[in-house]
Amino acid sequence: MTGRILIADGVPTNRIVLRVKLTSAFYDVQQASSGAEALALIRQERPDLVIASADLPDMEAEAFCSALQASAGLADMPLILLQRQTDPQARMAALAAGAEDVLGPQADDSVLLARLRSLLRDAHAEDELRLREDTRRALGLAEAPRAFETPPQVVIVPMGPLRGLAEAACRLRTRLGAVVRVLRPADIRTGLTGQPDVVVIADSGGAGDGLGLLAQLRASPGFRHLGLVYVAAPEARHLAASALDLGANDILADGLDPEELAVRLPRQVARKRTAERLRADMRDGLRAAVTDPLTGLYNRRYALPHLARLEERAVQTRRPYALLLADLDHFKQVNDSYGHAAGDQVLTEVAARLMQNLRAADLVARIGGEEFLIAMPDTGADQARRSAERICALVAAQPVALREAPQGVRVTLSIGLALRTPEATEGPEALLLQADRALYAAKHAGRNCARMAPLAPVPPRCSGGSVAAAGRGA
Repeated sequence: MTGRILIADGVPTNRIVLRVKLTSAFYDVQQASSGAEALALIRQERPDLVIASADLPDMEAEAFCSALQASAGLADMPLILLQRQTDPQARMAALAAGAEDVLGPQADDSVLLARLRSLLRDAHAEDELRLREDTRRALGLAEAPRAFETPPQVVIVPMGPLRGLAEAACRLRTRLGAVVRVLRPADIRTGLTGQPDVVVIADSGGAGDGLGLLAQLRASPGFRHLGLVYVAAPEARHLAASALDLGANDILADGLDPEELAVRLPRQVARKRTAERLRADMRDGLRAAVTDPLTGLYNRRYALPHLARLEERAVQTRRPYALLLADLDHFKQVNDSYGHAAGDQVLTEVAARLMQNLRAADLVARIGGEEFLIAMPDTGADQARRSAERICALVAAQPVALREAPQGVRVTLSIGLALRTPEATEGPEALLLQADRALYAAKHAGRNCARMAPLAPVPPRCSGGSVAAAGRGA
């Protein structure tokens, strides 16, 4: 499943229809018939996102938003409200109270599904950053957020003549104290100086010219962390779904509404700055204390507390993760033949290959002389097997060039991997032991291969490839 969603609605038919739509889109769906039941389920099950009726039988939409915001640890829970009747005043009140979006009766299913994908994508990305922050806190390296905040920096890019532009800029300046600039599309590259918090791309016609600019900004290394808000022209509401899938953090599907923009932007500014702070803290605060000075990878001091945080999240979300122990084969021969400086160069090159060929969410650490730990969140058995095979292949494919050996030195890895399934009860210490035994089995099987520890309680299966279940006779 791509995510766990809670539906809260007092009308059973509405819940069933929405559940069918979401299940067909591969979401894991839970249901609640009232606000109180929904809040209890949210606290107990911690879904990834909540979709609630704007008129629950026991509380109004604004009250439900406020109760969710006031609950410990739930203020960041994404919430979408569904209105059965168009009520602009109630919609604005719910947005101001914390709802991510309020969709009316005319909302298209494609917009709803695109909004779900966008919110879950952003939430998972922020979860990974917060997971690193939790590890820093466990190490005693966390710092309190800085109290001083500079005014929000907002850039509005109209793709053509746009009614309401001056009013929107004035509203943002007076209500948010924002520094607002208006740039033409042709000036966007040179005009985006000082890293603004949010860029608002406003399409004024039905051609969707702003989608191309949105995609370019999201793909550009210098601008990809900006908050991006797309304003669809009223006659082209269908483009809002495309904007979300192209990387927009938020949308206005019915044209530029200065009041709605002023309500939505503070959340985007806060998220951009939080993510920016988390990235900076992780990059600057951890580097010296928890990284290996030779390879630049995390070291054992960081890796073990990180596994504890990963285990906590796996228990909470009931998602699997994989641990891989990788060890260089015959590494002593490299040191003996070419010297320790050459051995260091081999370690550095292998570390670089690992980092370049794994996901940003995966942890790669050097935990011993020539031993590496890879922790892969949200990873099942098949994906872990494929990753282990790919890592073995990419390390063995290209010799490491050394000054002492111009022709290069061929190095290989042996990998042992263990999977933590949602049904399992063992913690990371037991998984590390299983991975270590699987690594020994890979060495015993001839090296330059990977072996998987048996999955409990399901009997191990033979994969038919280079990754097999480790055990007697492996």
